[in-house]
Amino acid sequence: MHDLVTQEQVDAFQRDGVVLIKGLFAGYVETLRAGVQRNIDDPGPFSAENLKEGEGGRFFDDYCNWTRIPEFEDVVNNSAAAEVAADLMCSKSVQMFHDHVLVKEPGTSKPTPWHTDGPYYFVEGQQTVSFWSPLDPVTDASLRCVAGSHLWEKPVLPTRWLSEEDFYPDADAYMPVPDPDAEGMIVREWAMEPGDAVAFNYSILHGARGNETKQRRRAFSLRLLGDDARYVERPGPTSPPFPGHDMNAGQRLREDWFPILYRR
Repeated sequence: MHDLVTQEQVDAFQRDGVVLIKGLFAGYVETLRAGVQRNIDDPGPFSAENLKEGEGGRFFDDYCNWTRIPEFEDVVNNSAAAEVAADLMCSKSVQMFHDHVLVKEPGTSKPTPWHTDGPYYFVEGQQTVSFWSPLDPVTDASLRCVAGSHLWEKPVLPTRWLSEEDFYPDADAYMPVPDPDAEGMIVREWAMEPGDAVAFNYSILHGARGNETKQRRRAFSLRLLGDDARYVERPGPTSPPFPGHDMNAGQRLREDWFPILYRR
């Protein structure tokens, strides 16, 4: 295994679906900060502002920019993330899915709603991992994940972040979004330094508090896939949409769009 990973962390990731990897991007913090600023200055077609009128602060997010932002491409191709992902997923190969930037400016009270990423994506599999890495020190604005939620019988219903409405037609196939704090669920969260990373399965329920501090909370996420990940049809729009992909259910994602980053 990679030096950043222990067997205990692999076991925890398989059991809980979430684990902290200290210093995963420690050597790339300034690179990622530069990339995030480039992204903010030149947003991509999927960028969004996630506040309603009258809400204070700013909550910016954007994804699928790694092929046009050289700093992100550097991290995707040269950091230890893919090898660490292989260890955590117990996978022989690691495939790129997408990058994601989330920035909460000081005084942003809006939380990131509780959600699971899996139902938004057109890919399914047990071998999945997202790395969420802050580029500023975080305490209360850290990522929060419900341990073991990747093993629930039903996925959590996907909703739109602003309207809070669901958009899949068969709501009975999903469980309603729970309130982990009110329901006494085990929530994993850590005070983190820039370059640390929370690794979590795509089926983990997660969210984050608002950023009511006086400093920015910039975060970079990297979404990766393992051996068993396959394209799946969804009953509604996926996010990211990747229009024109020309894939069929059950296929591995096309490698010209989603390259293999690591093989054993």
